[in-house]
Amino acid sequence: MSDHHWCHGPDCHKEKTLDRVRGVKGSKVLRTRKIKLNNWNKDWWTKYFCSQGCFNQFVNRNLERVVAIAPRPDALETPIKDPQKTRHSNTYHNWYNTEITVDESRQR
Repeated sequence: MSDHHWCHGPDCHKEKTLDRVRGVKGSKVLRTRKIKLNNWNKDWWTKYFCSQGCFNQFVNRNLERVVAIAPRPDALETPIKDPQKTRHSNTYHNWYNTEITVDESRQR
């Protein structure tokens, strides 16, 4: 397997930055960035995209097709116990903390 990926951003090769300039004098091009694979990006979107801008361009152009791979026809639910509200106060303020706990006995 290769130790790098090319950025999947659809317009990465059109961004006018010096690190994308390649070629000999008189025959220059803007080239897609190469992304080195390492432990930092191995399980993250940064393995395939050189920047958040390239990632967003890809998502915006392909979102409908990505969602079509695994559509969600129904809402998902997680059973919880009744939320417990706890009142706190000090000299100047009153506030409430609400604890929400998953009901493990009703998990599927």
